[in-house]
Amino acid sequence: MSKFAQRIKEYIDEEITKASVCRKQNDLAAAFHHLERAHVLGQSVTAQHVRVHLLMLKFGWLTKDWREITGQIIRIIGASAKTPFGIYPSGNTGGANVSPFKPLPIPNDLQTKLRLARKKD
Repeated sequence: MSKFAQRIKEYIDEEITKASVCRKQNDLAAAFHHLERAHVLGQSVTAQHVRVHLLMLKFGWLTKDWREITGQIIRIIGASAKTPFGIYPSGNTGGANVSPFKPLPIPNDLQTKLRLARKKD
């Protein structure tokens, strides 16, 4: 695993933990928001990109959201096939409510985390 992948995983794990806490508190909108943030952070690392889409698929299943379930299955295939080649729309939040091809602005706090994860030792 690259140094970037190791460093960014910590930030992704933080967002996934926050999503889990929100889900347990039945704050589903906040839970999915944290999964979207994890997606933005992890979309350049294949394992993390697929991992977040699997969590989004699970979320769709738990909420019985068939649009999300279908969208995530498609995105899991795309993330698995394209991320290793650096093909992904930067900043895309990963949910079925957004085109899987649309780049989006990255929030400032996530830009900072990405920059810190990319820093050289």
